[in-house]
Amino acid sequence: MKDKDNLKGLGGWLILVGIGVVVAPIRLIYEYGPMYYSIFTDGSFEVLTTPGTEAYNSLWGPLLIGEALGNTFLVLASIYLVYLFFTKHYLFPKIYIAIILFSLVFITLDAWVGSLVITDEPMFDPATTKEFTRSLVGAVIWIPYMLVSKRVKATFIEHKPEKIL
Repeated sequence: MKDKDNLKGLGGWLILVGIGVVVAPIRLIYEYGPMYYSIFTDGSFEVLTTPGTEAYNSLWGPLLIGEALGNTFLVLASIYLVYLFFTKHYLFPKIYIAIILFSLVFITLDAWVGSLVITDEPMFDPATTKEFTRSLVGAVIWIPYMLVSKRVKATFIEHKPEKIL
């Protein structure tokens, strides 16, 4: 029992997880907020989604709306993850893993649909490759950590419902 008490708390490798959890929503808002704001307010969306315009493609609307919704979900989920982390909520490891996996799928689907719209560009351009690689490396490191770490098991125990026999 003494070892479990020594491992309980937001220390060790969880400090790195915490930094990533806190930075993630800030990074997403900083990166995508201005881009989507301008697309939806400067007339770009209308040019891309209005039949008859030079830049029109029927997939632009679903792509841009899907990207905006997916990234909004990631921002909100990341903010929720900050709460779960600092309250040491028992759901943190599961939600953390789910967000990582969602990101990998979202990046891949977004790249695929984007390649259907912009056919002269590769599906994985340098920016997409960088984002996917960053997410994949994070998944390879942190998913196993969340699943096997004794510190994670000892720390994220708050708000757990009582088992009814």
